[in-house]
Parts: sequence; C-alpha cells; structure tokens
Amino acid sequence: MAAAEIRRLPIETTIVRKRTVGLAKTAPDCRPVVKPFGVGEVALGCPNSRSKPNLSMNPSSTAVVLIEFQNDFTTPGGKLHGAVQDVMQATGMLDNTKETVERARAAGATIVHLPIQFAPGFREISELPYGILKGCKDGETFEKGSWGAEIVDGLKPKPEDIIVEGKRGLDGFATTNLDFILRNRKIETVALAGFLTNCCVESTMRTAYELGYNVVTLKDCAATVSQTAHENAFEHDFPMFSHPMTHDEFLAKLAGSKSEKKEMQPAVG
Repeated sequence: MAAAEIRRLPIETTIVRKRTVGLAKTAPDCRPVVKPFGVGEVALGCPNSRSKPNLSMNPSSTAVVLIEFQNDFTTPGGKLHGAVQDVMQATGMLDNTKETVERARAAGATIVHLPIQFAPGFREISELPYGILKGCKDGETFEKGSWGAEIVDGLKPKPEDIIVEGKRGLDGFATTNLDFILRNRKIETVALAGFLTNCCVESTMRTAYELGYNVVTLKDCAATVSQTAHENAFEHDFPMFSHPMTHDEFLAKLAGSKSEKKEMQPAVG
C-alpha cells in the first residue's frame, strides 16, 4: 500500500467493552477513542492499553518457545553468525534467553525447542528456491547431523523440555506438531524468542495469534540481521499480534502469577 493511500485511510472509532454475566457494558473508565489507523497503529479503545496489557500468566499454562537457537546462528564459526552477531550483542539476547529459560523452567513453565533442519541435499526445498530459503539451500545451513544444526551450548534441552521436530520453513507451526503439543499440555500463553526477529519469530507469532494463544514476544531475546529491522518489527508489527516485553518483564509476570496463586490457596488447619 502506497504512503498516499495510507494517509487516506478513514478515522477509526473504537469502544472497549467489559464483559459481565450475560451483558456487555461500556467500561466506565474507557471512553470512545478516535485515532487515525495507519502504519504501526492499533486502534485500541482505552488510553495506554497498548503499553499496559492486562496479561495474566500461569506458569503451568505457559510455554517458552525457543526458535532456532542453533550454532549456525548463535556461535562464532556458524554460517550465519556474522549476519546476526551485532544485534545479538546489542540486545544481549543469548544471556537473557539463558536466564529466562532457567527461571521459567524453575517456575513450572514448559520449555519448547524449535530448531530448523534440512536433510543432506536440501531436497525439502524447491529446486528453484527464492528468498531466505534460497539462502539456506545455497549456504547449506542447518544441515541435519552437522554442528551448525545443533542447539547451542548453554541452552541444551533438559529431560523435561520438549523438542519439536519437522521445522522446514519460517512458521514454527506450518510443518510441525507444535500446536498439537501445546494444546495437549493445556498451554495458553506462548513466549517467543529466537531468530530471525522479522522472519521465523514473526511468522510463528502471527500464527500463534491466529490460533488463539496469548502471545508474548521477548524484545531482548531475539535477533536479526540489523538493529533497525529488529526495532522496526517490535515497534510497528509485533504489537498487533503479541505483547512485546523484555525478559525481565516476562519473568516478573510469571513470578507474580505464581505468588497470586499461592496467596489464593486456602489456609490449612
């Protein structure tokens, strides 16, 4: 859509409503808000609702999904590491993710590893590929059985973690049983981290949103090929399909939900 067409988009009026038993009422603290609906804007009815999402997280129904934390991306010597290392260093994403995984696992959340792999010869990819999959085939990245396809040291799966197999493209759901696994474990909230921010993380985020999950995207646990692309994704696209937050904010919500649940339990004796 051209910039001129975007400017001609109509003004959107939205009203946020509270649900009560059998009756929908306009929330007294949420007056109708009129704002232009353009690039990077979401028509939300309550002031500040975009910046302060009311998201409840129960560790037992939360999964941290780790997208492609594999040596070809994460580690010096990896075939794609040079393309992402600057953003990795800027966000501190590897150390942040390690902390997130350790603390989320301890809190009772499910840790899901979502690597991408291709068989030798890359026959899963079209003979005439284009775009990012052409780069994977031409560069022979993430080849099954290679060091580059292995999950990085420091995030190796624990026995209680889940490894989802079959990822061959961008969307973590498309060629895997990820949705089946999450639903069988009664997961409601998915927190996404990994590579590339504006590619596989974004594709997986959009599908998770469409499937009805509460989606969290971790700003400082992701990386792509430029800081500008990373920041633009989180500023303009991700708020439409997820709750972007830092790993500290995510962990605080997990800890807060666990404390609230404990306080609600009846005293014994």
